[in-house]
Amino acid sequence: MTSPVIGTPWKKLDKPVSEESLEGVDKYWRTANYLSIGQIYLRSNPLMKEPFTREDVKYRLVGHWGTTPGLNFLMGHINRLIADHQQNTVFIMGPGHGGPAGTSQSYLDGTYSEYYPNITKDEAGLQKFFRQFSYPGGIPSHFAPETPGSIHEGGELGYALSHAYGAIMNNPSLFVPAVVGDGEAETGPLATGWQSNKLVNPRTDGIVLPILHLNGYKIANPSILSRIPDEELHEFFEGMGYEPYEFVAGFDDEDHMSIHRRFAELLETVFDEICDIKAMAQTDDMARPTYPMIIFRTPKGWTCPKYIDGKKTEGSWRAHQVPLASARDTEAHFQVLKGWLESYKPEELFDDKGAVRPEVTAFMPKGELRIGQNPNANGGRIREDLKLPNLEDYKVSEVEKFGHGWGQLEATRRLGDYTRDIIKMNPDSFRIFGPDETASNRLQAAYEVTNKQWDNGYLSEQTDEHMAVTGQVIEQLSEHQMEGFLEGYLLTGRHGIWSSYESFVHVIDSMLNQHAKWLEATVREIPWRKPIASMNMLVTSHVWRQDHNGFSHQDPGVTSLLLNKTFNNDHVTGIYFPADANLLLAVAEKAFKSTNMINAIIAGKQPAATWVSLDEARAELEKGAATWDWASNAKNNDEVQVVLAAAGDVPTQEIMAASEKLKAIGIKFKVVNVVDLLKLQGVKENDEALTDAEFEDIFTADKPVLFAYHSYAHDIRSLIFDRPNHDNFNVHGYEEQGSTTTPYDMVRVNEMDRYELTAEALRMVDADKYADEIAKLEQFRQDAFQFAVDKGYDHPDYSEWVYSDVNTDHQGGISATAATAGDNE
Repeated sequence: MTSPVIGTPWKKLDKPVSEESLEGVDKYWRTANYLSIGQIYLRSNPLMKEPFTREDVKYRLVGHWGTTPGLNFLMGHINRLIADHQQNTVFIMGPGHGGPAGTSQSYLDGTYSEYYPNITKDEAGLQKFFRQFSYPGGIPSHFAPETPGSIHEGGELGYALSHAYGAIMNNPSLFVPAVVGDGEAETGPLATGWQSNKLVNPRTDGIVLPILHLNGYKIANPSILSRIPDEELHEFFEGMGYEPYEFVAGFDDEDHMSIHRRFAELLETVFDEICDIKAMAQTDDMARPTYPMIIFRTPKGWTCPKYIDGKKTEGSWRAHQVPLASARDTEAHFQVLKGWLESYKPEELFDDKGAVRPEVTAFMPKGELRIGQNPNANGGRIREDLKLPNLEDYKVSEVEKFGHGWGQLEATRRLGDYTRDIIKMNPDSFRIFGPDETASNRLQAAYEVTNKQWDNGYLSEQTDEHMAVTGQVIEQLSEHQMEGFLEGYLLTGRHGIWSSYESFVHVIDSMLNQHAKWLEATVREIPWRKPIASMNMLVTSHVWRQDHNGFSHQDPGVTSLLLNKTFNNDHVTGIYFPADANLLLAVAEKAFKSTNMINAIIAGKQPAATWVSLDEARAELEKGAATWDWASNAKNNDEVQVVLAAAGDVPTQEIMAASEKLKAIGIKFKVVNVVDLLKLQGVKENDEALTDAEFEDIFTADKPVLFAYHSYAHDIRSLIFDRPNHDNFNVHGYEEQGSTTTPYDMVRVNEMDRYELTAEALRMVDADKYADEIAKLEQFRQDAFQFAVDKGYDHPDYSEWVYSDVNTDHQGGISATAATAGDNE
């Protein structure tokens, strides 16, 4: 699917912008400024009817003015452009503190009252609109999901361009003006975002217009880009592949209509250039165009009092937040506020009932062309379910024929085959994103049906493999970009997956946090935001097999971050540990069908056994955890001496090897595998988790449980704290030990190896009785380590082990040596 074409995109205006439209823009700007100030300051008497007193001012003045008037100006002009050109447009507000501008915009285009009927278009509704802003029981101060038209909250700076460019991919009619603020322009992710123009194609994608809004200051300091010389600033953006157009306003006494006229002319020049780029792209295999961008310089706090208490306010850092913090407390500040509000001449903007006058909004777009109503800004409205291939076609069927534990297969390579065919069936609504790791993470089968999208020059086919101007795979060595691109893609109604090395997922922890908050707000209280496709994240090259890279690449803690988002039954995160290829396929199918979630799928890319059939995998996934009866030698829970549990592919491997050693010693055990981590969570916090009765049936009521866990042990302890039998859990997880070393040594230093797990199980059953066996195991651990030190490879007892259920005459797959040969990471 592609997002719907709205209006008549990329049409030049065949006449000058009318004075009537510009007068409307000016009225819009004045009204939006008045509405913005009212949201920050007023709790009652929104139109200052007499008596207007300090009692009408909020007790707590919360919000930000400094960036808001410039945003109001830009939104007015973008509305004019949309209406005149009938252009399909989404507006990205990068400055984090421009929330009053966003809510004012949707109030003025009518969508706010449509989604929130209690905010009526009269004085009573206006009072509610003002009072709710940053107020108990009200709305947040950012361009939040509660605001119609937003797909970028700006609560965390740096991602405006990533979201904007993700939104235009496979969306050729979409125009995205993306405003970048002074502070955001100084962040690492935003600096990376300027490179996005090399990864889109004007023929198949939309167009982003970056607008650098320089008002000179951040919270309390000047901004870097506002102070460097103009020549240096322009050369920087020219080097980034843009043609910068600079606009300066508000620093002298130029009348507002003249300013509007100049900006409208500039915006038409820029849009004409964009239309030419789009037209040429339809007829030529054109070289990457030089895209226009605008440097928009205005005073911080534009149109507020120039001085307050004798100190410069407009055009200084003092305008950043609430310039009149004592407006309720002192009559002097209240009078300044009153004069400031009156300067916008509200009597010309609102009628006697408190409604916005028709002439204020007459120039604005109608219907779905409105910024607040564009379906691309509520992507669930246009999202279609993915067409998914038959999972049976990708399963590892040999496990059914030759026994549990068959083979040595790279699970993510099988997932790569599956995603290849998802792209084939959904050629313009599913993308793979990755920071230079798509092939390394074994998803390269996609290149059989698509290429990596790249518009930055080519050498030869032998040098630049699988690269083209169009493609459904995007790679840039920036986790910020990959996550941001995918967010923008999902929020505008499409689907995808991105992969990353496990330790590098931490680079975007805060982005995951922000996206989860967006989803939480949506799920809890915004029913008009329709469900979007889930963010699916393949976390691979994980801690237990980072023997290429060492300690710096060993950190599984993304699970701990996501567990912080698992309360209140919001169900916006999924954490999955598929132990083999069939479980990975089942998890992927579930993830691709899900909505409004972040699905973290932790799966290794190195050769490993296949433990269960696809049918068994699906059954296990449905419950989240399963007893592997075929691997257990206790007939029932009464007979169990110890429960052997695992979550993760390498922990499962080690538990299975330990089970055979315990069987030889005569211990009775059951094996439990956990694939959906959150099903362990207590039912008070997660109404989709295992019931206490189910938990007790799986883990027993009173028997010791040895749990081998992929990540940090405290994850499990925090999840099961109120579960039956939780005191008997002994969790082994990653212990922050590692190096560039062998697979055996990696599990050894973290007390996760099969020998230590066997010894630990014996201690839990009867340490005294099995003291000799425990001593032998501990000695062999050291001997096996010394073997690796001496030889440079692992002891055959470790590296050549095959589960006893397997018919070794048919033990297939790829060897560890063959699988890792030539692996770039």
